[in-house]
Amino acid sequence: MTQPPPSGSPAATPASLDELTPAAVPGEGGEARLDSLLDMTLPVTIEFGRTTLSIQEVLGLGPGAVIQLDRLVGDAVDIYVSDRRMAEGEVVTVGDHFGVRITRILAQGTPGGER
Repeated sequence: MTQPPPSGSPAATPASLDELTPAAVPGEGGEARLDSLLDMTLPVTIEFGRTTLSIQEVLGLGPGAVIQLDRLVGDAVDIYVSDRRMAEGEVVTVGDHFGVRITRILAQGTPGGER
């Protein structure tokens, strides 16, 4: 049994998806739609390594503490684009900044949860 909305609440109506048709998108064909996406920005994350610490170890961290990671110096780093592992690379310096030189593009990105 459907109950009426409480007084003062807006009435809910079913959404109409008729307005979201390909004809409503400007441009002709998929290429024009793709061009409109090319200026979008995506987050890129570089992962050097991981480790696990106990709560006691975390509470003991302070300035000067060193956390050992699961990778060795010279190992490839993982490059994530929008939380998907897309490539591997090596750490380089660019002036006073760190950078990453891409050494391998992965065939298909893996979701961030599967790092």
